[in-house]
Amino acid sequence: MQTTVNAPIHLSGTGLHTGRPARLSIHPAGAHHGIWFRRSDMSGNTMIPARHDAVVRSPLCTLLVNEAGVSVSTVEHVMAALAGCGVLNAIVEVDGPEVPILDGSAVGFVRAILAVGVRRLAAPVHAIEVLRRVAVHENGASAALMPADELEIDFSIDFADRAIGHQHKVLRLSNGTFVRELCDSRTFCRQADVDAMRAAGKALGGTLANAVVVDGDRVLNPGGLRHGDEAVRHKMLDALGDLALAGAPILGRYEGIRAGHAMTNKLLHALFADPLAYRIRTLSTEECRILPGAGLEHDRFAHV
Repeated sequence: MQTTVNAPIHLSGTGLHTGRPARLSIHPAGAHHGIWFRRSDMSGNTMIPARHDAVVRSPLCTLLVNEAGVSVSTVEHVMAALAGCGVLNAIVEVDGPEVPILDGSAVGFVRAILAVGVRRLAAPVHAIEVLRRVAVHENGASAALMPADELEIDFSIDFADRAIGHQHKVLRLSNGTFVRELCDSRTFCRQADVDAMRAAGKALGGTLANAVVVDGDRVLNPGGLRHGDEAVRHKMLDALGDLALAGAPILGRYEGIRAGHAMTNKLLHALFADPLAYRIRTLSTEECRILPGAGLEHDRFAHV
């Protein structure tokens, strides 16, 4: 069945790129509404669809822009939280151009969703079933979607810094896997990149409180890592958030090799450009149990 949040959710934090205070609210929405963002600090056409075809290429994050030019950036973590908790319909209201970064992961959004719960709506779920392999490549990175009974993510990364190095992980995203395995994994970067971004006036809100920073074989955060492979887990978190911009749950296997936001978006464009690569399928109640977030017992995960 279709789903939404049980009650409004309110969060506040700092924008990663602007360094300015940012407030976000998640409101319930009706069946088949989908996920939309709304800029509460502006007037006119302030509704922005959470869809792959509203993405404008941007370094470091996923940026959505509507037909009037109104934008919201860094949407990937809240999108991952909504998808990972099984929320298919919501209005995400933001009082500025950027979603708050919180601690650099999706756990703050997940905790808030778990606190209010998810409500079922009396309407069927339509899923995107991948029928044949679709792949994109760019500068040594690649991303692919292929047939599978449920959403599965296979991700590999390779960094020269020994604190990260080569990492590979495969997960099926049903039965609370996102909440249990991925949602608390933080974004990461190299100290040299932080210095370069600051010099260019970017990532002004980035601190050790909202990102893992590495320098060679050292993790500079006082508390260290939350997982030994936190970096690849975060890349999987990002991939789920970007795949959620397909507009409906995906039944398929995603394989990413050094892929980022732009690569996953390019992959969705390639999928929808090939009418033989997918079909829209109405899921039975039984089939809905394999979707991310389905079977998620909110009380059981309240400690996250």
